Amino acid sequence: MRRILTGVALATTAALVTATPAMAAPKDPVAAIKKRMAPGKGVSFTERTTISQGGKREVFLRRSGTLQFSKRGIAASDITSKINITSKDLGEVPDDEFGEILKAIAKPERTIRVGTTSYLSGNMWTTVLPEGKTWMKMPKGPAGGITSAFGQVINLGEHSTLKTLFKGAKATSYGYTGTIKLGALRKVSPSLRAASLSVPDAKALKSPLKWRLTVNAAGLPTRLVTTSSTAAYGLGSMGSVTVDTRYTGWGKAVSIKAPPAKDVASSLEESREDISRLTEIPLGAYAVTG
Repeated sequence: MRRILTGVALATTAALVTATPAMAAPKDPVAAIKKRMAPGKGVSFTERTTISQGGKREVFLRRSGTLQFSKRGIAASDITSKINITSKDLGEVPDDEFGEILKAIAKPERTIRVGTTSYLSGNMWTTVLPEGKTWMKMPKGPAGGITSAFGQVINLGEHSTLKTLFKGAKATSYGYTGTIKLGALRKVSPSLRAASLSVPDAKALKSPLKWRLTVNAAGLPTRLVTTSSTAAYGLGSMGSVTVDTRYTGWGKAVSIKAPPAKDVASSLEESREDISRLTEIPLGAYAVTG
């Protein structure tokens, strides 16, 4: 009897395997995202940036935040980022105002962006803002603050970016995958252009960006992983930078507003003269050794 039951079980299993239809292609994420693009709605994310170089693999940056939609794309965002270092990791720093800025690198930074205006707080801003002010207003500023360039370079809320991205995409069992040159992505992505403190050189623009998008049954992204050469970040060509972003709560109610005006330094002139020295901070060095 046991042999008969075993035989029936095997035969049934074989029949089920044979009858299983081929896996259908995943739903179109471009259409799925567009359906969620409504005022007052949004999505949350968590993110980790890992740098591999010289035989080492280290987490450089962690970010989390919420994006608020409009009918056309991202209307506002609230993002907190933290470089994966402590004040001890910085070693000896100058005993002056510039040294205080370096120490502040180890603190979290929060960036609220409404429209094309960014408001930055924490991190280095704690050392350069005038007394009584906790936010720095930056028209056409980066959505992710000082470390924006090391965050996710693909903005799923930009229709032009999605259209370009999926021209050469390949469907997989979990979603889609593809490769795009950084220069081609930069041309169609306003957020990527805003994230860069300077225009990348020709070598960086030619760097390929590999991406892998996981979608759920509705076609909505749950995970986006991008990998590019460290050359794209001006860190040499012998390593890679991987950004792993997880999305939750597509279409949830979101309301992001600018900080109270009384807490905002509205122009660079209101801050100390050493604010220009922010561009001297060697974030790239900490990305490699941090």
